[in-house]
Amino acid sequence: MPECTKVLVVQTAFLGDVVLTLPLIQELKRHHPDCLIDVVVVPRCAEALENHPDIHKTIMYDKRGMDKGIQGLLKMAKHLRQQGYDLALVPHRSLRSAVLTRIAGIPVRIGFNTSAGRWLFTKQIEYRKNLHEVDRNLELLKPLEIIPSSKALPALYPSDEDVKIVDLFLATLKLLEKKFIAIAPGTVWNTKRWLRERFIELAKKIIEQRHNVILVGGKEDRQLSEEIISYVQSEYIASCVGKLTILQSAELIRRSAALVSNDSAPMHLAVAMRTPVVAIFGATVPEFGFAPRGERDVVIETTGLSCRPCSIHGGEKCPITTFECMKQITVERVMENVERITSGSNARDVR
Repeated sequence: MPECTKVLVVQTAFLGDVVLTLPLIQELKRHHPDCLIDVVVVPRCAEALENHPDIHKTIMYDKRGMDKGIQGLLKMAKHLRQQGYDLALVPHRSLRSAVLTRIAGIPVRIGFNTSAGRWLFTKQIEYRKNLHEVDRNLELLKPLEIIPSSKALPALYPSDEDVKIVDLFLATLKLLEKKFIAIAPGTVWNTKRWLRERFIELAKKIIEQRHNVILVGGKEDRQLSEEIISYVQSEYIASCVGKLTILQSAELIRRSAALVSNDSAPMHLAVAMRTPVVAIFGATVPEFGFAPRGERDVVIETTGLSCRPCSIHGGEKCPITTFECMKQITVERVMENVERITSGSNARDVR
């Protein structure tokens, strides 16, 4: 690979997918420090990549907004063509992503053999379902003869201003020097969300153990967080849901003793900030490759159900209406794991 290669990475999926693409970028830069790496993401994910030392430029592709349709695709491809990229790495498996790099005229295009546009790549890499998503993405580096680290983790870089804003937020709550547990109760898909009543009871138990609780999430989780706070009725629970940016939320999660989360984006933010996670999996399973992989992280799930997993991404409602995958996960089980990872014990699910 030439010393000054210009590389384009295309990942226009959800925030969690973007975070899990970072080790690919980091390992490429580690082996080829002189290369310039640009990343194409959707607007809502661009902020997460700010300040990252391995990323030269973030390019926003509003594929469902101002850049939607053929005209938007052609416009973006023209812009990319003008940048003169030598290589494209495409972990996103959509047809649109493959077409984009092809009509942008990028000579070397590496993507997965399960991509809808795989025939447009100059090199197809086997999509190995038995690997973690981080390791799957790292497989795209094989044609470059790069042997990545076996324990590669994503990294995020909140700015000094982000740190100050979180300092102010915690100071207002008088929590700058106090231990707190972060809880991320929201998720895009209902079948990936633990029961609201369980989050309420969990928050109460954490407070009973003399720890504070801070709810985290995006604007779409605001109503849920308000309901949880109204039922907990304690001065020791607060919410930053919808109040902080992605990187500010990541910084707040970094300060927490642990994060309790569904299979959702905050879980990946916590891994990137090296905060231990208690991750609750319902409709989806860790075997899909999206589980947290920090040293103290714990996955809690209901095994032995013939109906599980019911889908790749989760859904709006349980297909068989029982929702046993989540109902069988008790508050006591989650709380025991929270206590375990915050006390420094070896991480494993307490059954």
